[in-house]
Amino acid sequence: MPVRPILRYPDPRLSTPAARVDEFDTILRQLADDLLDTMRAAPGVGITAPHIGVMRRISVIQLAPDAPVLVHVNPEIIAASGPEQRFTEGSVSMPGFTEEVERPGHIRFRHQDLDGTWHEGEADGFLSTCIQHEIDQLDGIFWTRRLSRLKRDRLLRKYEKSSR
Repeated sequence: MPVRPILRYPDPRLSTPAARVDEFDTILRQLADDLLDTMRAAPGVGITAPHIGVMRRISVIQLAPDAPVLVHVNPEIIAASGPEQRFTEGSVSMPGFTEEVERPGHIRFRHQDLDGTWHEGEADGFLSTCIQHEIDQLDGIFWTRRLSRLKRDRLLRKYEKSSR
């Protein structure tokens, strides 16, 4: 499967909400395979179709090389609870730049699989953070928007300086 080019921040498509997936076909399966290969090559633990310029609600997550591959189509959070947790986040669209982000520690979510069947699940810890992060991206919320203004401004200045 081909490794696709990744959009770089601040491409405006990274701030655009993705459209729902309505067709569950071989094209969608190919997109999921391409996303997985692109994510592994980046490298990263999660990626969405908008990261490669395809404005559809699909994400792929794999927390470790031996971990299962999670493909979420049209994912949405049903409920978020528990104490807030902090994990270091970044993006394949802004390689080499990370910062701690605080998010709810537990989520209930639902998504469709590649056949269109709906599933509900729960997640805690780092997986919860990754799912929330990728759903944010599908909603057009780039991860830096979850930072305080001071941290975001400092990170963006460093990023802009390195991009010159």
